[in-house]
Amino acid sequence: MVVRLALIIEEEEKSDKKVQALQDAQREYKDLASRFKSMTSGPKQLRGYKEKFLKTVEAYAEPSFEKAEGRFLEEPEKLPKIMAWYFNDLNAVKLGMANLMPKKWKIFKTYTDIYHRMMHDWLVKHIDNPELSPPHMLSIIDWSEKYYAKMTKLGWDQKDLQPHVIDAREIELIREYRQLIVKSVDEWMDRMFAADRKSFIERKPDTLDNNEHGYFRTKTLGDMWRMLKEQTAVAGESGRADVAEGVFDAMFRALKSRQNMWQKMVDDESMKFKQPSADQEGMQVFQDWLIAIANDQIACIDDNEDAGQLGYITRFQQDLEPLVTPKYMAHAATELISLRDGFVDLGTHCITTFVSLIFKVDFRSTVADFFTSKWYNEYAMKRITTTFDDYIGDYSKVLHHSLLDILIEELADELLVHYLSSVRNKGVKFRRSDPFTEKFKGDVLTAFEFFQNLNTRADLANLVTVDFAIIKQKWRVVDKMVRLLEADKPGVVVVYEDFKREYWDLQMNWVEAVLRSRDDFDRGMLSGVKAKAGEVYVERGPETIMSKVK
Repeated sequence: MVVRLALIIEEEEKSDKKVQALQDAQREYKDLASRFKSMTSGPKQLRGYKEKFLKTVEAYAEPSFEKAEGRFLEEPEKLPKIMAWYFNDLNAVKLGMANLMPKKWKIFKTYTDIYHRMMHDWLVKHIDNPELSPPHMLSIIDWSEKYYAKMTKLGWDQKDLQPHVIDAREIELIREYRQLIVKSVDEWMDRMFAADRKSFIERKPDTLDNNEHGYFRTKTLGDMWRMLKEQTAVAGESGRADVAEGVFDAMFRALKSRQNMWQKMVDDESMKFKQPSADQEGMQVFQDWLIAIANDQIACIDDNEDAGQLGYITRFQQDLEPLVTPKYMAHAATELISLRDGFVDLGTHCITTFVSLIFKVDFRSTVADFFTSKWYNEYAMKRITTTFDDYIGDYSKVLHHSLLDILIEELADELLVHYLSSVRNKGVKFRRSDPFTEKFKGDVLTAFEFFQNLNTRADLANLVTVDFAIIKQKWRVVDKMVRLLEADKPGVVVVYEDFKREYWDLQMNWVEAVLRSRDDFDRGMLSGVKAKAGEVYVERGPETIMSKVK
């Protein structure tokens, strides 16, 4: 039927050519045409059957493209299967029509040109869609190569098919595909942190979770790492290292940014409680959040190989390695180390902030009385260690065991720093007749008793592994301070020199404050110490506790 129709159209096409020639002649040679009436006999209008026939080819293919549209949007990875009809149609023309149709029509070439143009327009329409998802973009990128392979089987070279089916935009599309994933990562991270920020600032009840061990955790950490794993898989589906590497660079940036934003937010919120006139309502919930954020950081880096549990960052690294080049892996290794350090730093910062709040809020008045006249008759150090005991009891079951050791070490260090710094308290004056030496000794023994007993407490069994010897060694500096206070005037310079040689970062401002607190202070005493400071050379080494005492 189609062949018979084609033969009719061929004859009509001949007639159309005569009509076209007549019309052209009439326009150009009106006088001559009027003399030859015979030229005006026959059909007077162009039928255009061939053009109409070719339009039906396009009309026939349009419903198939429309049907493919819906299937492609639902299952982009099945594009080759979805487009099977396309090649079946062309193959049918090649085998069933090419030898029967008028040869000058070049029907197979004609069909192919029409179909190819429609395929081009269909693909470019999707490419130019700003809402195109990464899976759909990847499917189109992969389809270009498969398309030309199938057309080659039908007998066509790529140069015969114009324009290029996706306008030779593979490189651009790969870049856009990578950017789509990066955009998705950034948007996810922004939304998650916005949710965290809202929950953190509002500090409403039930905004924290407990993991299987009972540790406090934020609610979005697991979701964040699941999202990163999903986007890693999307990048991997491209089969291109350059795509994956660009995505991982974005992930590294996003994770570091999240660390920095958490630290800034912790600092900003903690300042609200540290002001002398601050409202302390909600401080306990804030402290719970500090513990949860710190626990999150440990979850990122904690590998327990014996239990078969790996931290999030190790699992992330395992997903990353197969998708990148060895050269990039060297760069990624550095980034991963930086991230691990960042998680450790943020976790430690949260514990440090937790401890600083205890001293700023719970011990504000207690610390202010150290070394004053009240100090001799009160048991301030005992009150402090009792409060420490309450905090450790409350948080030991909800704080990761590795952070519990850090908490205890920070409590010991912060107490020591505040104790030494209290020499600047208003009204401090050490008189030769006062029993300050015995009082110092009593305070130190009280602190030692508390910290030493932590390792033997039944409720902290297998949780605390702090080395008390390290704490004891740090607190030896109190003895150095006492020697500066009790030495006779000529011996002060010798005591200072010994102090300085052991603690290279001993601050002169603090030494001066200690000397001025003596009831027998005179400027000659200070001048001698400063002269000796100019003579003594000490090598710089690791920071000691005295670097924190100003």
